[in-house]
Amino acid sequence: MTKLSLVATPIGNLADITLRALETLRQADAIAAEDTRHSRILLNHYQIEKPLHRLDAHTITERAPRLLTDYAHLAFITDAGTPGISDPGAELVRLALIRGDELELLPGATAFVPALVLSGLDTSRFCFEGFLPRKGKERKDRLEVIAKARATTLLYEAPNRLLKTLEDLQEFCGETREVSVSRELTKRFETTYRGNLKSVIAELSQAEIKGEIVVVVGPAKEVEQTDLEMQAQKLLEQGLTGKDLRKALMALGAPRNEAYELVLRLEQ
Repeated sequence: MTKLSLVATPIGNLADITLRALETLRQADAIAAEDTRHSRILLNHYQIEKPLHRLDAHTITERAPRLLTDYAHLAFITDAGTPGISDPGAELVRLALIRGDELELLPGATAFVPALVLSGLDTSRFCFEGFLPRKGKERKDRLEVIAKARATTLLYEAPNRLLKTLEDLQEFCGETREVSVSRELTKRFETTYRGNLKSVIAELSQAEIKGEIVVVVGPAKEVEQTDLEMQAQKLLEQGLTGKDLRKALMALGAPRNEAYELVLRLEQ
């Protein structure tokens, strides 16, 4: 029976690694890594010399059984943070459990927790969504869930897709929904942008966006349906219709689909 240790590694600052993580990496017979070139920087920094094998999301099925057979104690690390959280690792855990191997997880850094706290938004209830689907119905469905969520939502996003995701969130949640965007956490150029979706989009449109990014979306406002209908009726009487009326209702806290259904019903 093999012992598999999943080891959390720093998300940026190498000093954030735990003493237990270093001890485990030194005691393991071998280390499997998502990207050996990236992980060797960390291992060299702490003078850890062990057989190092690439084991990413595309090679776990093929390579993991052999590694778990060849070594009595295998440590697994990803490029940053906790294995299995929007990184390879979950499939490796399932394989080890099927084999009956001993499994341990060493806690440590993960990006969404500091981003949540730094956001200043509600931390009592939150949902981690990871990366959104790139397009299609699945993306739309997830955005609709976020728009209605009464808990804070956390997302990971790549720099080149950040503005598109924020614009999609604005379409579904309304421009006044509170949001926080953190980049380069624990690194030299760590930055957090806070405000509503409209203001943060405007600020980031003028900024150079680099690094790993966490988006924190505030919960939807509690809006009584009767109050919302009264507000909608007043706005309708003031001449707002169609898309403009939907936008106004979303600004009051109504999720996109609820605003759409209410406007459709009133206009009929």
